[in-house]
Amino acid sequence: QVQLVESGGGLVQPGGSLRLSCAASGSIFRIYAMGWYRQAPGKQRELVAGISIGGSTNYADSVKGRFTISRDNAKSTMYLQMNSLKPEDTAIYYCNTVANPRSWGQGTQVTVSE
Repeated sequence: QVQLVESGGGLVQPGGSLRLSCAASGSIFRIYAMGWYRQAPGKQRELVAGISIGGSTNYADSVKGRFTISRDNAKSTMYLQMNSLKPEDTAIYYCNTVANPRSWGQGTQVTVSE
């Protein structure tokens, strides 16, 4: 059974930075493209960044130039470096496969506020 554990969230002021981590158990990390999703209150969950097994990346327009996704296949761990954070980045952040997401973890809360 796949287990996804997100960490690294917190409260940060606008313009600040955070680094999220995602630890994945099972074999999916070595097989599938992975992504970071977020869900803000009252909104649908959205994919904000994705990374292929080979390291190719893509980003939602809203985070392009501010967020950087990376992965360490040997450690089955994925990261999201978030810079120049804005209040509209406030959400619960989740990691999962890009295609056919598996069971969701608990996520990590990111709050951007003065």
